[in-house]
Amino acid sequence: MTNLPVYPILIPLLAATALLFFPKKIKAQRFIAAVTSGLTLLASLYLLLQVHAEDTRTLDLGSWPAPFGITLVSDIFSALLVTTTSFIVFSLIIYSFKMIGRDREGFYYYPAMMFLLVGVNGAFTTGDIFNLFVFFEVFLMASYVMIVLGGTKGQLRESFKYILINVLSSALFVIAIGYLYSVTGSLNMADISARLASIEPVGLITVIGVLFLIVFGLKGAIFPLYFWMPSSYAAPPIPVLAVFGALLTKVGVYSIARTFSLFFPENEFLFSLLSLLALLTIVVGVIGAVAYWDVKQIIIYNVMIAVGVILFGFATQTEAGVEGAVFYLIHDMIIKAGLFMLIGMLILITGTSNLKKMSGTIKQFPLVGWLYFIAALSLAGIPPLSGFIGKLLIIRGGFEAEEFVGSGLILLSSLLVLYSVMKIFLNGIWGKPEEYRPKVTPNSPSIMIPTIIIVFAAIMYGFGAEGLHSFMNEAAQQMLNPENYQNAVLKE
Repeated sequence: MTNLPVYPILIPLLAATALLFFPKKIKAQRFIAAVTSGLTLLASLYLLLQVHAEDTRTLDLGSWPAPFGITLVSDIFSALLVTTTSFIVFSLIIYSFKMIGRDREGFYYYPAMMFLLVGVNGAFTTGDIFNLFVFFEVFLMASYVMIVLGGTKGQLRESFKYILINVLSSALFVIAIGYLYSVTGSLNMADISARLASIEPVGLITVIGVLFLIVFGLKGAIFPLYFWMPSSYAAPPIPVLAVFGALLTKVGVYSIARTFSLFFPENEFLFSLLSLLALLTIVVGVIGAVAYWDVKQIIIYNVMIAVGVILFGFATQTEAGVEGAVFYLIHDMIIKAGLFMLIGMLILITGTSNLKKMSGTIKQFPLVGWLYFIAALSLAGIPPLSGFIGKLLIIRGGFEAEEFVGSGLILLSSLLVLYSVMKIFLNGIWGKPEEYRPKVTPNSPSIMIPTIIIVFAAIMYGFGAEGLHSFMNEAAQQMLNPENYQNAVLKE
């Protein structure tokens, strides 16, 4: 089936359009959103298995061959991310039934979620740099709706900052594409990759690379472009925060990895700059995660740490480093969604996100407490949980690239990550038992079941690492050998 790459985009697009016509029919909205996201997950999983068995799948829309038409490309890296995204959105839609509130559900929450899925899956699949911008705009538009849903004072203040930053980065994105087109005369990423390999003015190409790093760095919240993220992400309700924290920064990370591996594979300056910014991102993230006593801020700063670790792995340009980065990227998407879901349950129980005002919740809600404990160990990379394998490979890649300081910093950051997340467990979950009477119990099936599924997936991702090795290694090989991508798209 040559149309396979379009289904994870087309299915949620049709659902989102249909959902716009009856926003107040809450039960129908829930049912259609859950069924559609489930179908998207099945289509993504089938696509992943097909790509793994038969190599990269491409689809030339309108039957215009590359590089003249718009091409969708599903290689193993793209298919892994599309499948993970579909899985997370499916889980969060069910989690939202009790957590988001009926008022927000009636104001286009589920259509926005579906459009966001369209944008993120499209960004991971497109083989055209301008359409990467288009899909960015699709999921950003959806995120603008989701961040203001509810209309609290804090949300409106932070949404203004969030929208302003993203409008600025979108403008820079168009400028960067314009420069790239003026040099290469093409928008197809495989064609650009082939043409840039034979162009001499390295200085201009480096400037374009720095522009792309600024654009995607703003999306991915790398140092020093992260300033907008901690307060903007903390403003919306937990299901929205979970979507943003698990997915949106990862689109920025993916875009940096994809464009750098295709457009600038031999540019040592850009990779050195990326490595330096990744390490500074880890340092700033660790300082924030350790310093804060707000459970949302602690996990949000941990998002930054993960972004730095993943980009450092890509920047090493070694097989172990890139393979570890792919492994860690998918681990982090899953575990961050789980952690945000779990701290949402803590906030639901205690009525506050201030860690100093909660204690001993494990006595009344032991399942929530132990699920958090497992997720926290997984995030910190305690073997054999999922965070361990990716981080180990990244550190090995760092040593192979003689990046000893960076590898040592990642080792040290693991201890501080463990401290930051165990601070929540020891103070908010363990500690002296308090009597809590939440309005909505976190033991509700629609809250608990998707959370258990996410945490279980993270556990199995770690225990099944050997079985997944062929997927990760294949993805790393594609990232390190851009000619494979060129050949698949340009049919050479």
